[in-house]
Amino acid sequence: MLLVRNIRLPLSASEQDAYEQALRIARVPRRKVAACGVSKLSVDARHGKPSLVYTVAISLNEEGEALRYAGASPCVAIKEQPVFVVKNGAAPLPHRPVVCGLGPAGLFSALLLARQGFRPLVLERGPELSRRVQAVQHFSATGQLDENANIQFGEGGAGTFSDGKLTTRIGDELCGFVTDVLLQHGAPAEIAWKQKPHVGTDLLRGVIASIRREIQALGGEVWFDTKLTGLKMQNGVLTGIQTTKGEIACEALVLAVGHSARDTFQMLMQAGLQLSCKPFSVGFRAEHLQSEIERSLYHEAAGHPALPRGEYQLSQHVGKRCVYTFCMCPGGQVVASASETGHVVTNGMSYHARDGKNANAAVVVSVDGADFGQDPRKAIEFQRMLEYRAFEAGKAAGLYGAPAENVRSFLDGTGQLKIGAVQPTYDRGVCAADLGALLPDELADTLRSGLRAYERKIAGYTGPDAILTGLEIRTSSPVRLPRGEDLQSIQLRGLYPCGEGAGYAGGIMSAAVDGLRVAKMICEQYNPQQQQ
Repeated sequence: MLLVRNIRLPLSASEQDAYEQALRIARVPRRKVAACGVSKLSVDARHGKPSLVYTVAISLNEEGEALRYAGASPCVAIKEQPVFVVKNGAAPLPHRPVVCGLGPAGLFSALLLARQGFRPLVLERGPELSRRVQAVQHFSATGQLDENANIQFGEGGAGTFSDGKLTTRIGDELCGFVTDVLLQHGAPAEIAWKQKPHVGTDLLRGVIASIRREIQALGGEVWFDTKLTGLKMQNGVLTGIQTTKGEIACEALVLAVGHSARDTFQMLMQAGLQLSCKPFSVGFRAEHLQSEIERSLYHEAAGHPALPRGEYQLSQHVGKRCVYTFCMCPGGQVVASASETGHVVTNGMSYHARDGKNANAAVVVSVDGADFGQDPRKAIEFQRMLEYRAFEAGKAAGLYGAPAENVRSFLDGTGQLKIGAVQPTYDRGVCAADLGALLPDELADTLRSGLRAYERKIAGYTGPDAILTGLEIRTSSPVRLPRGEDLQSIQLRGLYPCGEGAGYAGGIMSAAVDGLRVAKMICEQYNPQQQQ
């Protein structure tokens, strides 16, 4: 694939104009082109008259020809797709590997194991996607929570009810493999070239179910409504596991339980495994009019049909901490994301079209092990305490209602909520509350400093109609299960901590990549021919 950068065109230009310009710059004949797409689109408004700046991706009928055109201009470069090769090892594996969790890490780990002939058994504490969607909709409508079927648990993991973002900073060659698999299973073609690809929660659901069906077609099994409850070990080696459906002999367990599996973390600690604290963050969901965000980002060009939905990512260091935005959902909504009775958790979600009226993003402040005396139990209990406070503060809005206030009110500490142009989208309803009082004073004050800095970066960020809804707690796992270079637990051979819950990923793409890494390690050690 060729990338042609720095194509500058007036606002009146179309995508087709950008494609034509890219082909001219790269000197590529049209007959050799398989597809063109916009990889990146930005607005340059520095000189008073906004212009569009494109990066165009060109796929050729014969990818081997890309080298012929790479030197046509300094603006032309090759985007190579690394080849991912796995060769099975020789050691016998008496029983098939078990993958615990069917989020991105578990899903891609199981897929690779299945493609290599290992016929994995996948355990998922929640239901298959169709029943999970029904459970989430039922909770949204009634406030009746199923602790194993919600936005955190069930087929696809927490990322299923999100924006479906595939952006990542890890820069791993396996990202290309993940993208290819998603495309094979129905993801939009544009994710192959978009600089900030997203699938959208509506399309992602079908993709996930399709990948699961491939695992099953290759001999893998998926047991839904099945929770891991214990480990069996001998002399520091895993020999089996206990589940809600009985004991299973197992010498290789991929532990991909997600960042909200607190009962599993407790089980691991009771089994004698040492977990460590890792950094995570707490804060709120900030909602603004999407049109106002785009006006600040695109200036006079805001609203132009050629422009993508405006996105932002902000950060501000305040003393020893960082206040940053996370999981920004253009045209999205704030969703009730609790997985424990009597606790309120918020998250953001958007569909592929991103056509909602509001933009929302997590605005959070970092905490780490030093805040909890390096005790993972205290870190988990800190999360629980904040979620309970949010539940109590939101009761006036109904069962699992959420506390909310205007950004300016939070800055002043007055606990007021005046709804204007920004209509809160949290699905269980909101009520006025002093959000700062729900957090330790230092964290609340740090968030205030960060928000004031954001106003200097995006005009109107602390405007009178902007709303904060709380609390946003599940940004990442508060714990890490240490593993060695062989990706096995340093305390228990045969246990492979994996993905976001184990502390080794953050987001759909990085979790999927970590699942592939772990599966590759298992494949290259063992041979599936002798497994039962």
